[in-house]
Amino acid sequence: MTRIDDTFARLKAERKKAFVAYVMAGDPDCQTSLEVVKGLPGAGVDIIELGIPFTDPMADGPTIQLAGQRALAGGQTLEKTLELAAEFRKGDNVTPIVAMGYYNPIYNRGVETFLKDAKAAGIDGLIVVDLPPEEDDELCLPAQRAGLNFIRLATPTTDERRLPTVLRNTSGFVYYVSITGITGAAEAQAADVGPEVARIKARTDLPVIVGFGVNSPERAEAVAAVADGTVVGSAIVKLIGEGRPVAEVLDFVRQLAEGAHRA
Repeated sequence: MTRIDDTFARLKAERKKAFVAYVMAGDPDCQTSLEVVKGLPGAGVDIIELGIPFTDPMADGPTIQLAGQRALAGGQTLEKTLELAAEFRKGDNVTPIVAMGYYNPIYNRGVETFLKDAKAAGIDGLIVVDLPPEEDDELCLPAQRAGLNFIRLATPTTDERRLPTVLRNTSGFVYYVSITGITGAAEAQAADVGPEVARIKARTDLPVIVGFGVNSPERAEAVAAVADGTVVGSAIVKLIGEGRPVAEVLDFVRQLAEGAHRA
């Protein structure tokens, strides 16, 4: 059982939906980023999705691309991202952290070294968007052997033939991408998402969390109502990119969390 599994078990017992918040590690700088991350649980976040900055984030729209560029320009690295997680863990040993990014930085560090260091830093799960299920031996299976959940994305184009392959070695939860395209590109529509979530849940006992296109408390509530929870990233990252005070960012996060938890 990971912290992710424990969190979903608790939420199920409380009859609550999950709220997951994405932020880019090191954006706009390491200290501010750490302050935001430390404040997320108090703002109602159930799971933290921590972006690993990368030079070519193909799944991300302009908002998160710019966040990654700001972080990299400020000297953020994979090593510093793990240090940020470890610093957070000194004050919070309960809230799960999912590291989200791309395979290149992990490959360069070495899979075995990365998994050992990620586990020691308090990372609970991984989302690596450019490793398909056909490459599970590369990172997914080693991660699970190391005690980390490996969370897979399903999309509107994941058809019935492909879905079993996507789900085969997924653990923790399934991340359903509500729109076709990049982050921040469009708004998620609960009427479209609901049937897709039901289709996935017919194939797995894992929670299904919906992300991409959720940008307000009202949309968080609507989307969470047809799933096991929702993720918000670009809308939060946008405020950080505008230089808003940390307290203002966390107040917005609190509103989003309250929306998801009302569902």
